[in-house]
Amino acid sequence: MVNNQSLTDIKSMTLPELTAFMLSIGEKAFRAKQLYQWIHVKLAASFDEMTNLSGDLRQKLKETCFLTVLVPEEENISKLDGTRKYLFALADNNMIESVWMEYQHGNSVCISTQVGCRMGCRFCASTIGGVVRNLTAAEMLDQVYRMQQITGKRVSNVVLMGSGEPLDNYDNVVRFLELITDENGLNLSGRNITLSTCGIVERIYDLAKLKFPITLALSLHASNQETRKKLMPIAYKYPLEQVLKACDDYYEATGRRLSYEFSLVAGVNDSSETAKELANLLRGRHCHVNLIPVNPVKERDFVGTTHSNAVSFQKMLEKYGINATIRREMGRDINGACGQLRRSYLEKKQVPIQEGDPQH
Repeated sequence: MVNNQSLTDIKSMTLPELTAFMLSIGEKAFRAKQLYQWIHVKLAASFDEMTNLSGDLRQKLKETCFLTVLVPEEENISKLDGTRKYLFALADNNMIESVWMEYQHGNSVCISTQVGCRMGCRFCASTIGGVVRNLTAAEMLDQVYRMQQITGKRVSNVVLMGSGEPLDNYDNVVRFLELITDENGLNLSGRNITLSTCGIVERIYDLAKLKFPITLALSLHASNQETRKKLMPIAYKYPLEQVLKACDDYYEATGRRLSYEFSLVAGVNDSSETAKELANLLRGRHCHVNLIPVNPVKERDFVGTTHSNAVSFQKMLEKYGINATIRREMGRDINGACGQLRRSYLEKKQVPIQEGDPQH
């Protein structure tokens, strides 16, 4: 285990912060831009790679800073669709998952924002064992950077939909958004970023005020409050009506159409009656419904709906004027669901799964 507590997390710094830091250690301001380029454009994995910095400066950086670089512990490539799922080791030996997906319109990555998750959704493997800790902005960024390096291809879309609840790690996630969209770094368009949330109401309002042009995706999964409580414990704290009101505010503040994620669970929320109720719930809202047949998780009893049921559900929504698509299933043969790869790795290595803080 690496102890970085006394060192400066240099990859999580904005360019103005990095400039101030360089001045504070007796360096010229222009060195900050060079360093920022090495970290966020050239994706350097060590200070030694930064060849246009003097040996003395590199030594100074080694003594005062740490450079977050994730170590790929496992790579699984789907034989079905080429999706790649990575298990990355963090400096403290915790493990997180990331996914690389190739589409005709570009390369998308799905990244984690926490080690584990405390939201407790009944059909998700990420939340088994609760949350261990939040990820830093650097640890989120480096998932993107390492996958770009491994594949040799540029990322065009980023989805914060891996393990963890992004709005439960709000400050670090906001910093990640600032860094990944910075014109001096990867310069990814905010319009190519999707943030998925279970619906932490206060944080949705906070995010709306920042007016990032990102897509907010609400994990809805139910057409009424009672069913949502059965699937998502967070619904006890934030009633559906409050969550949708916050989402409406997000649209008003940003002008960005919302995406509503709806995992179809056989016998729970996949009936035509549910589709009709969902259409009534969303009528008049600027939104898109993403229908997701649930990936089976061995620790859970829930199973995904059939393809024919999903198509019927989609057609019913469209009949009532709600735009809906069925998400293409990616990586089903490589532990595709959130949290599965990390959990199976820890079981295989007989590592005790750290119990974190569950959300009740």
